[in-house]
Amino acid sequence: MGSTRFHQENLQRFCLYKYKHPVLLVSPFNFFFLLLFSNILCFSCILCLIQSMAPPNLFSESRTSNTTPVDFVAKSRFSLTEERNLAVDGVTLFSHVPSNVTLSSFTSLPHLATDTPDYILESVSLKSNNGSFLGLSVEEPADRILNPIGNFFGRKFLSIFRFKTWWSTMWVGSNGSDLQMETQLILLRVPELDSYVLVLPLIEGSFRSAIHPGKHEGEVVLCVESGSEKVKGKGFSSCAYLHIGDNPFDLMRDAFAAVRVHLGSYRLLEEKTPPKIIDSFGWCSWDAFYLTVEPVGLWHGVKSFVENGFPPRFLIIDDGWQSINMDHENPFEDSKDLTGLGSQMLCRLYRFKENDKFAKYQAGTMLSSNAPAFDQDKHDKVFEEMIAVAELKKKKLKEDGEIDISDLPEPKIIEYFDEKEGVERGGLKALVSDLRERFPSLEDVYVWHALCGAWGGVRPETTHLDAKVAAARLAAGLQTTMPDLAVDMIIQGGIGLVNPDQATEFYDAMHFHLADAGITGVKVDVMHGQRMECILGVCSAGPVQALEYVAEDYGGRVQLAKAYYDGLSQSLKNNFGGSGLIASMEQCNDFFFLATKQISMGRVGDDFWFEDPNGDPMGVYWLQGVHMIHCSYNSLWQGQFIQPDWDMFQSNHLCAEFHAGSRAICGGPVYVSDKVGGHNFVLLRKLVFPDGTILRCQHYALPTRDCLFENPLFDGKTLLKIWNLNKYVGVVGAFNCQGAGWYPEERKCKAYPQCYKSISGMVSPDDVEWEQKDSTVQYRKAKQFAVYLHKSDTLNLVNSKDQINITLQPSSFDIFTISPVHKLNEKAKFAPIGLENMFNSGGAIEFLDYGCKGSIPTVKIQVKGTGKFLAFSCKKPREIILNAKGVEFEWSSNGILRFEVPWTGGKLSNVLILMS
Repeated sequence: MGSTRFHQENLQRFCLYKYKHPVLLVSPFNFFFLLLFSNILCFSCILCLIQSMAPPNLFSESRTSNTTPVDFVAKSRFSLTEERNLAVDGVTLFSHVPSNVTLSSFTSLPHLATDTPDYILESVSLKSNNGSFLGLSVEEPADRILNPIGNFFGRKFLSIFRFKTWWSTMWVGSNGSDLQMETQLILLRVPELDSYVLVLPLIEGSFRSAIHPGKHEGEVVLCVESGSEKVKGKGFSSCAYLHIGDNPFDLMRDAFAAVRVHLGSYRLLEEKTPPKIIDSFGWCSWDAFYLTVEPVGLWHGVKSFVENGFPPRFLIIDDGWQSINMDHENPFEDSKDLTGLGSQMLCRLYRFKENDKFAKYQAGTMLSSNAPAFDQDKHDKVFEEMIAVAELKKKKLKEDGEIDISDLPEPKIIEYFDEKEGVERGGLKALVSDLRERFPSLEDVYVWHALCGAWGGVRPETTHLDAKVAAARLAAGLQTTMPDLAVDMIIQGGIGLVNPDQATEFYDAMHFHLADAGITGVKVDVMHGQRMECILGVCSAGPVQALEYVAEDYGGRVQLAKAYYDGLSQSLKNNFGGSGLIASMEQCNDFFFLATKQISMGRVGDDFWFEDPNGDPMGVYWLQGVHMIHCSYNSLWQGQFIQPDWDMFQSNHLCAEFHAGSRAICGGPVYVSDKVGGHNFVLLRKLVFPDGTILRCQHYALPTRDCLFENPLFDGKTLLKIWNLNKYVGVVGAFNCQGAGWYPEERKCKAYPQCYKSISGMVSPDDVEWEQKDSTVQYRKAKQFAVYLHKSDTLNLVNSKDQINITLQPSSFDIFTISPVHKLNEKAKFAPIGLENMFNSGGAIEFLDYGCKGSIPTVKIQVKGTGKFLAFSCKKPREIILNAKGVEFEWSSNGILRFEVPWTGGKLSNVLILMS
C-alpha cells in the first residue's frame, strides 16, 4: 500500500481522530484486527503498537523530557539541522539555536484535551505534520528562565506584545532584535514557501512563556516563568509551539485548534455561544457619570435613546455601583472619599450588594409622574469640583506630607431623592424591574466588577470569605510597559485577595445576588494584568514590595489564575446562562489559555480614549486610529478564543464617524458611552434600527493580507484595511490611522505628526477572505463584483483582481461593500448591495435566491431593516414586489437600481424582482 511513512501517518491520524490521542489506547487484539482489516500491517505499525502499550497514566504526568522524543509517525515539516538551524521544509527560520533547545513533532507528545469535538480532532490530525513544539532544558531548576532559541534576520514578522500590563498591540519588523518585551506571538513571513509560520509561547505545567528580544543582534529569547520562587523547573518539552500554513487566517485557526487539543484548557470560539448582546445596540454608563453613576442618571440615559428612536437592547452599569471603601474608613460603610478618578482603585469590596446610592432606590420611583429630573451639565459641574478637590489633596500631600481634611472644601454630592420613611428599599432589583417595565426593549443589564471583586479586592473581615491584603512588586518582564495610574494605585494599596480555594464561592456569592436582581451579565475588568499579575509580582510600573508571596502558597501564577478563572467560569454557568460576561483588561496569554473554556466574549483593544491623557491636543484624533489598530490585529489571535468586542465610543465625538464605520463591520456589538442627551442620532441611524438591533457581520473583522506585515500607524504609506463577511456579500473598510504609535524609548503611545497626512491605497474584491465561511467560499470563483463605496456613494463594476484606488484624509475612512455578480441569463446580470443608508449595507441581506418564473429570471431577497435598497442590475426590472405589493423603483442605464424598504417592526421584508 505504499511507503512505510504512508502507513505511519495514516495510522497516527486515525488514532488521533478516533481515539482522541495519537497513541492508540486499545487492546492488542483490536489493534491487529484494525491493521488486518485495513490491510496495512507493517513493521512501522508494530512500532506504533509498542508505543500504544504505554501505561495510561503517561498522559497525566509532567512533560519534562530534555531530549527530542522519537517520532514514529507523521514527520514534522520542522527540523533542527546539524548546524543548529531551525528550519521548515529546509528553509531556515532561526539560526544558532542553542543545544539545550529541543524540537518535538506534534504527534510525538501526549495531549491533555478530553472534550475536543470530533471535527476539530480530525482537522488537527490531518494537519499534524504542520506543527511542532519547542522545549528546553537548563542545569539548575529556576522559577524564571531566559533562554535564547535562535536568531533571525531579514525576515518580515508581525508580532503581538503587551504594551501595558493588560493590553496588547501589534508590532512589525524584520529582525529578532526588533521584537518588544512580553511578545505573545510572532507571525513570520516565509516567501520561499509562499507560507507563514506562527511562533506561539505556551503554558506548560505551572509555567507560562513569552518572547523577549535578546542581548545579541537578531536574538530571540523565550522567557519561561512560574511567578513563584517555590515553583521551579529545568526541563520543558512544549513551552512554545510552531505551525506553518499557506493562508495566514487558516494558520491561526489551525494552530490554536492544535494547541487546544494539546493543552485541553480552553475551547475555541466556534465551540461556544457568545452573549446575545452581540447582535444589539447598547449604552455604557462610564463616560456619562464615571464613579458618580446612580439610578436617576441611568434612567434618563436610557430614556434619551428610547425617545429618539434608538432603544438600547443592553445597558452596562460601569464602575461606581459597588459597596466599597478604603482601609482607613469604616469597614461597613460606603467610602466618602471618592473625589477623583483613581481613588476607587484604593478601595476594597466590603459587601456583595449594591452601594447606598442604588440600595435606597424604592420601587416605582422613576415610574411616577413626579420622578426626579436629571441635568447632565449640573452633574458635570459637580464632578469637576470633585476632581478639583482631589487635585488639591494631591498638592497638599506633596507639599506638606499630610492632609488636614478640615482645610479642604467638602465636595458636593447631588441627592436626587430621600428615602421615604416606612417604605422598604428596593435597591438594584427594583431599579432593573422598573427599567424593564418602562423600556421593554431593554433585554440585558450588565454590571462592572473587577476579577478580585473591586480594584483593591475584598476587604478582610467584612465578608464570610478568607481575604488577606498583600502588596505588589514589578516583574522584570514588564519593566518596559507603559506606566499606568491604575497600576500605581494598586501598588500603593495592594490587593485584598480571597483565598483561591474559595474562588467559586466568592463569585457565586456576588453573582447570585446580581442574577436575583435581574442582572443578566457582568463586565469583568482587570481579568489578567493588574489582578493576577500583581498577585504574582508582575505589575507594569514602579518597583514595589512583592505580592508573589501569596502565590507561593498556591503554586505560582498559572495555578493561582486557574483557580480564579475556574471559579468565575462555574459562576457564569450558574448565574448568567453560561455566556453573560465581557472580559476586559485580559490581553495576556495566561487568560486565553486558562480562562476561555466558558468565557466567549472580550475586549480586543485598549479603552476608547476621547482625548490624550498626556495632554497632546491632537490626541483626540490620533488616539482613535491607535484604537482601531489594537482591535483589528489583536483579533487575529484573540478571535480564536472569544468574540472580539471593539469597545464603546461616543456618538458625538470629533471622530465618532471614524469609530462608527469600524464598529459597523467589526462583527461584534455596537455600544456607546454618550452623556445623557449628548448624541448624534444622524450617525447612529447608520448603525441601529428602531428596535435596537444592528447589522452584524458573520465573522469578526481582521486586517487584509497586504496589511499584516506593514505599519498602518506610522510608516507614512499604509492604510488599515479590514475585511469581513456578510451572508451574501463581503466588506472591506479602509481607514487612515496614520499619525501615532508606540515609542519603545518613552514607553508610551504618542504622535508621529509627520505621518498624519492623506494616504493612498488600493482595495480589491480579492482582499475579502471568502473561504473563512463555508457559505461564501463559492464567491472566490466569481469573475465580476459590484463594489459600493459608502462615503463616496459610488458603485463600480470590477473584475475579481481589479484594484480600486482610494485616497483618504487623516482620521477618515470608506467602506467597500463587495457583491459577486450573478449571471441570470445571456443578457441580465445582478448583484445586491443592501441598504445604502447603513454602514454595513450588505448585512441587511438575510436571504438571496436566483431563479425563474416561467421564462422570466427572478431574484428573491429577504431584507432586514429599513432604508433605500441598492443593487446592480444591467437590465431594468419589469417589476419589483415588496411584501406582496408592487413598489416604485429607480433604475439608470449604468445599472444602478434603488427602491425603498419601509420599517416593518423588525420583521424581514420579502422582495421579488422580476427581470426583463
